[in-house]
Amino acid sequence: MFHAVRPPAVAGMFYPQDALELAGDINAMLASAPEPHVSPKALIVPHAGYIYSGPIAASAYAALAARRDEIHRVVLMGPAHRVAIDGLAVPNADAFATPLGIVEIDHPAVAAVLALSQVKRSDAVHANEHSLEVQLPFLQSILGDFKVVPLAVGRVTVAEVAEVLELLWGGPETLIVVSTDLSHYYPNGEARRLDRATADDILALRRLFSPEQACGATPVNGLLEVARRKGLHPQLLDLRNSGDTAGDRSRVVGYGAFAFAEA
Repeated sequence: MFHAVRPPAVAGMFYPQDALELAGDINAMLASAPEPHVSPKALIVPHAGYIYSGPIAASAYAALAARRDEIHRVVLMGPAHRVAIDGLAVPNADAFATPLGIVEIDHPAVAAVLALSQVKRSDAVHANEHSLEVQLPFLQSILGDFKVVPLAVGRVTVAEVAEVLELLWGGPETLIVVSTDLSHYYPNGEARRLDRATADDILALRRLFSPEQACGATPVNGLLEVARRKGLHPQLLDLRNSGDTAGDRSRVVGYGAFAFAEA
């Protein structure tokens, strides 16, 4: 029994509220994803509504199928869009709910990161934040028994994000997921150029220079910092935009899926 459960905030908006419809949509996207040739330690995935970015996210999550019973903890980082905060925020909740069920929070891991000065508790930051929530139904669909460490990233240095990731890195039981979209509201051609340059930076493990490249640039840069230290190899799995998935090419949002594998 969980005393405090963070309810879904964007079910019915970013993804279906009906459990059967949601499960069917995710299974269809996973089935359509290219066959993965990587076993990721970390992923970068988008966080828009599923009609826009779901197929791109699915290309990353499909790579986890072979590790279904190996991964038991997911460190989930995404930008705080709605409530500003200095540092990184974890909720007071015991679990997150989605239409597919309950995802328990890893309390020992949360307690460990709360020992760092840059991490604090805030239910307000998490209450309506979508960047983490939209990842949960994919994780519930592809993994077995797992817990999550949900971290909303606000105003914080890259070094402070990297410190959190180092603390939680763990072994094969731990997956790192960083949630970000890429460029926002450029015409299709300009967006493709910008997003290709951003993808090249990520593949070279080069720090992103601006939130214009990715709304989650800070957590991405934290991951890139740790990936360099640990010798991880990045791979681009998918790079598209909302013009490819939902039609309008005059003002698009870019989406990329990346996997980071250990040598």
